[in-house]
Amino acid sequence: MAYDFDLYVIGAGSGGVRAARFAAGFGAKVAVAESRYLGGTCVNVGCVPKKLLVYGAHFAEDFEQASGFGWSLGEANFDWPTLIANKDREINRLNGIYRNLLVNSGVTLHEGHARLVDPHQVEINGERFTARHILIATGGWPQIPDIPGREHAIGSNEAFFLKALPKRVLVVGGGYIAVEFAGIFHGLGAQTSLLYRGDLFLRGFDGSVRTHLKEELTKRGLDLQFNADIERIEKQADGSLKATLKDGRVLEADCVFYATGRRPMLDNLGLENTSVKLDERGFVQVNDQYETTEASILAIGDVIGRVQLTPVALAEGMAVARRLFKPEHYRPVDYAMIPTAVFSLPNIGTVGLTEEEAKKNGHRVQIFESRFRPMKLTLTECQEKTLMKLVVDADTDKVLGCHMVGPDAGEIVQGLAIALKAGATKQHFDETIGVHPTAAEEFVTMRTPVSD
Repeated sequence: MAYDFDLYVIGAGSGGVRAARFAAGFGAKVAVAESRYLGGTCVNVGCVPKKLLVYGAHFAEDFEQASGFGWSLGEANFDWPTLIANKDREINRLNGIYRNLLVNSGVTLHEGHARLVDPHQVEINGERFTARHILIATGGWPQIPDIPGREHAIGSNEAFFLKALPKRVLVVGGGYIAVEFAGIFHGLGAQTSLLYRGDLFLRGFDGSVRTHLKEELTKRGLDLQFNADIERIEKQADGSLKATLKDGRVLEADCVFYATGRRPMLDNLGLENTSVKLDERGFVQVNDQYETTEASILAIGDVIGRVQLTPVALAEGMAVARRLFKPEHYRPVDYAMIPTAVFSLPNIGTVGLTEEEAKKNGHRVQIFESRFRPMKLTLTECQEKTLMKLVVDADTDKVLGCHMVGPDAGEIVQGLAIALKAGATKQHFDETIGVHPTAAEEFVTMRTPVSD
């Protein structure tokens, strides 16, 4: 049978665009459908605009610390609409870049909501197209729990388009998105409380990292409320919100921001017209080659619920394009030693196993930790401390994990991720000469284990 396309991609986010571009470059006839915005979550309502807001929030402490270096500043004033307008302009520029990347690589772009008609056919804007392979790359979507008054709360999508900075914000959640946005709102001057139903946020991260960040955020004046959850939200006559907690306490705010998880975006996708199955969490079920239970349909990225990070979606998109259209260049995605950062204030950077994971996996570990006040702060009143930690296998000397909380943590850990990926030992770290004076050199000067 002759098909209209060799590959039809539903979703022009990071993974979908990567798969489409490279498949077209390998000679395939490719189309991409997108119903919202080119670049997906990351470019539009995720990592890119979020980091721009984090940069904005960081200036408050820069101004505060400048006096220690002899700078006399007038009163600083922040204007939220200016930040949002400039952010929007940059996102629009990136949207144009993504459009050019697709079109210039020979991909046909269909703008609208695509729906599966059968295992080889897609309908969009009243037209139908056939494809040998269909790739689902529709990503995820924030979800707000079904509580009374949920319509008064916002998620991460809406936060990027608020008309004004709320004076009082309740951030609900314990994952990295909640921690990042709490830092953004707090840094920009809002009275901010972070509520999490568990004992301590960032479940799954190294215990030292979680505890250290809690201490640093508390020093900064961010109100952390653990074992706290909202039962209902009510809108007051003056437009403010009243949040009643499950323990009976009542908190007032101008904005309630939920970051309590994301679901796969499968709305009106037409999966019922295929034999594609979902896993027990509701994500698209795929095998190691991203094939669904329908032979002609594949899926990658957040919609499969594996590692929900932009660079992982990019790697998965590349793997699909190579396997289908350039098999001699195919390499499976290696999910080990994936570095990641949390752009909290201060930042977190991490790669490899946590101390808890290493012990659970049966390793006899040595832990190297250092906490110190960064050199930049020595002329200021700021008492913030940086944490650096190495998890080492005591029997093989191999470095199993590397964790940091402090300025530029993501930038520093990216380089160390290469070392860990290459199998570096603690001896390799010890024999590496540090760059002085930097914070990063601490990773190669830690000599005495703090515990076995």
